[in-house]
Amino acid sequence: MVLPDKMRAMLLVAPGKPLQAVEIPVPPIGPTQVLIRNSACGVCRTDLHIVDGELANPKLPLILGHEIVGTAVRIGDQVSGITAGDRVGVPWLGYTDGTCSYCMRGKENLCDGALFTGYTLDGGYAEYTAADHRFCYRLPESYRAVDLAPLLCAGLIGYRSYRMAGRNAERLGFYGFGAAAHLLLQLAIYEGKKVYAFTKPGDMQAQSFARRLGAVWAGSSDEMPPKKLDAAILFAPVGALIPLALRATAKGGTVVCGGIHMSDIPSFPYSILWEERSVCSVANLTRQDGIEFFEIAPKASVKAEVVVFPLEQADKALDGVRKGALEGAAVLQILPQRSRLSHETPSHKLSG
Repeated sequence: MVLPDKMRAMLLVAPGKPLQAVEIPVPPIGPTQVLIRNSACGVCRTDLHIVDGELANPKLPLILGHEIVGTAVRIGDQVSGITAGDRVGVPWLGYTDGTCSYCMRGKENLCDGALFTGYTLDGGYAEYTAADHRFCYRLPESYRAVDLAPLLCAGLIGYRSYRMAGRNAERLGFYGFGAAAHLLLQLAIYEGKKVYAFTKPGDMQAQSFARRLGAVWAGSSDEMPPKKLDAAILFAPVGALIPLALRATAKGGTVVCGGIHMSDIPSFPYSILWEERSVCSVANLTRQDGIEFFEIAPKASVKAEVVVFPLEQADKALDGVRKGALEGAAVLQILPQRSRLSHETPSHKLSG
């Protein structure tokens, strides 16, 4: 198959501006990179933070998107473990230097030299993406691409947040019931935990969605659950939820902030933090998080509820995330759905 010289892409030229539908050159690859023909790309709240200017200093112009599912079509001559025709996924963490003190301690999510897909590297709101093979995951062929895409961030960052909440936590509170929460609820139930879902006051649709997926209780974020929580995870980027979550959490409990951006946290009395409660944040992910999550997710039958948009409607998808109007995860479909794409791909290895 001869690859085209140009590709469709949705380009962010400046924060606060609509994305531009453009035709630009297919990106070249370096010796450690893979060129991926994208089938689908999830639309994440982090994309929205970049578009709205809440995350500073993105690469500009920028192709957003870090929940990429596609097929390897060109392979750099130093790539191992991936061949042309493989289905692969690209997450938020796109590169680490491997030499800083954090990388040396197994904390590559905190790497001083890290680069991030769809933020400081071009991402997946396009027909093709060039990605470092060391930060790509081999993905199963049995799932639709649109169903896999949300697992690459909502699933992975959610999984890291879930583990930081503590393996012994039996009663978990999820504040904000969207893409990440609906995936992690399925995993929590598989592991025998009870999930309490908190939504915007009056959002009966989201509460019904949570109960349908198996939450033992669903209510508004300003309500107290019927039982104290062992841990709470904040998926909504609202700092004012932290005092509410602390009040809902039992002694020794943990409140985990699962987002990359959050509004300011208001002051609160020490009494709700006392008794060895703790508040922590989650930053990025490690490759090990992905290995663990993609091993357990099929066993737990984790399945994304998705709302699919064509690539050219990326702004509409982002607005749906902004308004909290989607039941599940927004995904851009870039290629028509099919179970395998390998017959469309070449089988040669190229140098950069």
